[in-house]
Amino acid sequence: MRIRLVIILLLCLVSCSEKETRTPFSSVTVSNLYQDSISVRAIEIMGNSLAFAANKGVFGTVDLGNGKVRTNVMQEDSLLPEFRAIAHTTTDFFMLSVSNPALLYKTGGNGKMELTYREEGASVFYDAMQFWNDLEGIAIGDSVDGCLSIIITRDGGESWEKLSCDLLPKGIEGEGAFAASNTNIAIWGDTTWIATTAGRIYFSPDKGKTWNIQTTPIAAEEPTQGIYSMDFYNEKLGIAFGGDYTQPEGNQANKAITFDGGKTWELIAIGEEPPYKSCVQFVPNSDGTEMVALGFTGISYTSDQGEHWKKLSNEEFYTLRFLNDSVAYAAGKNRIAKLVFK
Repeated sequence: MRIRLVIILLLCLVSCSEKETRTPFSSVTVSNLYQDSISVRAIEIMGNSLAFAANKGVFGTVDLGNGKVRTNVMQEDSLLPEFRAIAHTTTDFFMLSVSNPALLYKTGGNGKMELTYREEGASVFYDAMQFWNDLEGIAIGDSVDGCLSIIITRDGGESWEKLSCDLLPKGIEGEGAFAASNTNIAIWGDTTWIATTAGRIYFSPDKGKTWNIQTTPIAAEEPTQGIYSMDFYNEKLGIAFGGDYTQPEGNQANKAITFDGGKTWELIAIGEEPPYKSCVQFVPNSDGTEMVALGFTGISYTSDQGEHWKKLSNEEFYTLRFLNDSVAYAAGKNRIAKLVFK
């Protein structure tokens, strides 16, 4: 019995020491992978490739092994769509344009992108897209006819159905989402959170079948305020970032955290770094204590669950995805880059 206790104590000491070996980031190195005269707000890591879609109809991939870039241009009649939302399953890639007409494409059997959803209307504006699994996915957009626009697929993206306003919580006039970084939808298992310009969160526990509203203290008095980005580390721990891109140095009521799956949110780092950011992501394997937030105001980092932040770089980006716990990829105006945190 005494030997067993000694072994248990040693294992605890080893596991504790392994957690303590992780040191906070103090710097980030930025290396450009792709440069062109486009705006990139949607990226996704797909195996050993980074997929992206941008304005001017441009979409493509970056090989993360050799850095080779492949691009193409999607043209619908005479229109060059502006893509700000992409998603993927294990077999297919999807991209969705923002405004009228909204155009949603998926990988086709002949190797070309095929149009699977089209929506027209003066108020049509889609913002983000994600998949729960290989068959079920969701895309969201601004309010039309009194409620948030939500379309869902249950057949792997072959067809999409728009939810009736009768199935959704009552909307607020002008409520929508910011198409800033394709990060205002968060998914964990069957659970879904959608962040809006009204500082509210549409919450579904069952992959979009039922919905209710969660409220946050993020400032949303002006049309340019609200929640710009959101991420969840697990089903309980989440972070939301807001602000005002027209007043980017503002840092009051622009970031909040939840420890109960969004039932309650509390403001963090009030009046402190960072100001407006368009994207926030948890650092993988950090026990939910580390996050990186970026925007055209630079790159900021926290190692204490958002209580204090440090600005690591003035480099400007719109969106971010982590490959592992020290390497990420970011995109923004005219470029895609590799970020190495140390």
